[in-house]
Amino acid sequence: MELNLKKPLVFFDLETTGTDTVKDRIVEISYLKVQPDGKQEIKTKRLNPEMPIPPGATAIHGISDDDVKDCPTFKQVAKSLAARIEDCDLAGFNSSRFDIPLLAEEFLRAGVDIDFSKRKTIDVQIIFHKKEQRTLEAAYKFYCDKELTGAHSAEVDTLATFEVLKAQLDRYPDLENSVEKLAEEFSFFNNNVDLAGRIIKDENGIEVFNFGKHKGKPVTEVLKREPSFYAWMMDADFPLNTKQALTKIKLREMQK
Repeated sequence: MELNLKKPLVFFDLETTGTDTVKDRIVEISYLKVQPDGKQEIKTKRLNPEMPIPPGATAIHGISDDDVKDCPTFKQVAKSLAARIEDCDLAGFNSSRFDIPLLAEEFLRAGVDIDFSKRKTIDVQIIFHKKEQRTLEAAYKFYCDKELTGAHSAEVDTLATFEVLKAQLDRYPDLENSVEKLAEEFSFFNNNVDLAGRIIKDENGIEVFNFGKHKGKPVTEVLKREPSFYAWMMDADFPLNTKQALTKIKLREMQK
């Protein structure tokens, strides 16, 4: 089944130095841009992470320090990449919990502010886990009846994710072929204020903290009663995106 799109949908995958969305960096990014008319564009680029690639990471994706020593940094490609995905919705495999938060951090470090909350996002892994509970390789075999050769290559994983989503739409009649509906039902971000989910919206749409001693308490109330909590979060090891979201709330309240 071909995708029913109202705007371009970008499938993407990252290979990185590790799994920490705050500290680790991208070493390879691949994206497949699918237009509403079905036209496709695939791009893959390796990046110098400006930090050593741990042997454990190299063992997974096969990319070493020597492979990226002469490659551009993310900061050098950030603006052009932002332009290529402008006004596009996003899709990936485990992208809600990892790829999108890490990509957001890289953009913020490069001084490029992209509001991911305004994008529709589809995490194919969430659909798969809710329906079948497996990995990408198993998903590819299950839905497409093909072996995934070259897994953990950003381009291979990106193309496989695209094929899996189309096969999922063919297999499950209850899945509506609509980015809006898929994002609504299978996105990790529906109630998130920040990408990491440290701040969420409760059932009344109020922004509340989702961790620690203030879990469940309105952000504005905590900032008013305990101003030092804002300073603590800004100095602590939280994602830049979380700090940005908290600052927006603080500034909004100050302007009232």
